[in-house]
Amino acid sequence: MKSIAQPISALQFGVLTTIEMTTALVIYIPVAYFVDKSGKKPFILATFVFFTCFPIILLFSQSFSWLILAFIVRGLKEFGEPTRKALIVELAPDERKAAVFGLYYMLRDAMVTIAAFGGAFLWMINPAVNFLIAAGFGVIGTVGYAIWGQNNSSKDEPKTV
Repeated sequence: MKSIAQPISALQFGVLTTIEMTTALVIYIPVAYFVDKSGKKPFILATFVFFTCFPIILLFSQSFSWLILAFIVRGLKEFGEPTRKALIVELAPDERKAAVFGLYYMLRDAMVTIAAFGGAFLWMINPAVNFLIAAGFGVIGTVGYAIWGQNNSSKDEPKTV
């Protein structure tokens, strides 16, 4: 808020957060509709692309106007979030769906916690280093999912008799 060329106020940050949440709210239903008509993979992949783009856009945002764009992209990171959660449940064995879902989030949150500490140290070096490394991990995750991720659309699922 304070280290950009045109610092923003706490109120402006609240507006940015509102923009982020409104963007996410607006896309949930239309994305769910399209996911039901096609496979999950493109929508989950889009989520990873938005996660990757956000730190880069944030790095270059030096005014409130550019931060609006950054927080729209941050809201778009929710593009495939419900779809990704559905995929996690679909891939889990029937008798362990809740356990697998919980395990996934426990491991993910543990990694996020560790990354937050790492990010704090990177921030002390230079905020740009933090954003670039975050984007680099985003690229790795996006490419990895593009290559190895499953689609699991309703068309891919075997029919039960």
